[in-house]
Amino acid sequence: MTDIDDSVSHPEDPPRPATRRLPPPGMMAVFVLSTVAWWIAYQANKPLWDWLIYDTIHMSVDGRTGSAVHFFLYDTTKIVLLLAGIIFVITVLRSFMSVERTRSLLGGRREGVGNVMAAGLGTITPFCSCSAVPAFIGFVAAGVPLGVTMSFLIASPMVNEVAVILLYGLFGLDIAALYVGSGLVVAVVAGWVIGKLRLERWVEPFVFETRLDGKVVDPAAGLNWNERVLMGKQEVAIIIGKVWPFLVVGIALGAVLHGWAPQDLFTKWAGNGNPFGVLVAVLLGIPLYSNAAGAIPLVEVLHAKGMAMGTVLAFMMSIVALSLPEMILLRRVLKLPLIGVFVAVVGTGIVATGYMFNAVL
Repeated sequence: MTDIDDSVSHPEDPPRPATRRLPPPGMMAVFVLSTVAWWIAYQANKPLWDWLIYDTIHMSVDGRTGSAVHFFLYDTTKIVLLLAGIIFVITVLRSFMSVERTRSLLGGRREGVGNVMAAGLGTITPFCSCSAVPAFIGFVAAGVPLGVTMSFLIASPMVNEVAVILLYGLFGLDIAALYVGSGLVVAVVAGWVIGKLRLERWVEPFVFETRLDGKVVDPAAGLNWNERVLMGKQEVAIIIGKVWPFLVVGIALGAVLHGWAPQDLFTKWAGNGNPFGVLVAVLLGIPLYSNAAGAIPLVEVLHAKGMAMGTVLAFMMSIVALSLPEMILLRRVLKLPLIGVFVAVVGTGIVATGYMFNAVL
């Protein structure tokens, strides 16, 4: 398999025409219709499974089996739609810019600023941890520095407006502000540290490759719009084809654990009498899977049972930023050493945050 190298001229090959920046009107209409269809499918996802699982099959809304089945079907569909949409759009966009140019713009001395910007972007994209993975793949593939992208991956599930509003309503402004501030600090610092370690060698090689008809191409080459769209479609098929088994396993695990959180176990092993309570809470939170809004009711119950505020917030952070299903999905694009570094760096930040909260509250 040979790479396409447009930098070498061949007398027998006619010059490629300059590509137009805007798609032709017919293709633009297809883009608009496809976007509308994708949005309708995304919005209809939850009502569809509500109707099928609860109204048609008559599984109980409060039952563990019905909840698990609904969780699995809804989240799998949602993440596949996100994968397809985000990867297609980012692939088409990156066809105008080489990976090297993107890295030069966002790397080096700007990397710290990039971490702050990525964490800020994460706060306005309220994904759960698995839903943030498609965007993570697309950003890394586009040449965004790994550490910068990690800041987004951490902040997106951990800090969002829904969690802030719920925390404010339950615990007041001080707790909500501390959670947001500490979440952003963890995201920025952890991403910066991972970036400084230069661990790109532990990203699976296919993530960095842009292919057209099975051949690696240079996005800076003069591609026309038909080639760009074809590249986007093929990239979606390639990445979904590679990650779907991990996606299914991760979501299935999350579905099994969904709603089965043993509250008494948490208060017993992570209660105030255990000096390692924050660390234990973080370790217990990793196998669970939920977004921030879904984790807050459990946080409220645990706090009402006497668990320290710092411990329950660290527990919540571990659920939304270090879930085991997320690690399973990330395994297809990251090698195990990088996943280990990610868990260690983010986990250390969360544990430190929990102890800090317990000391000041």
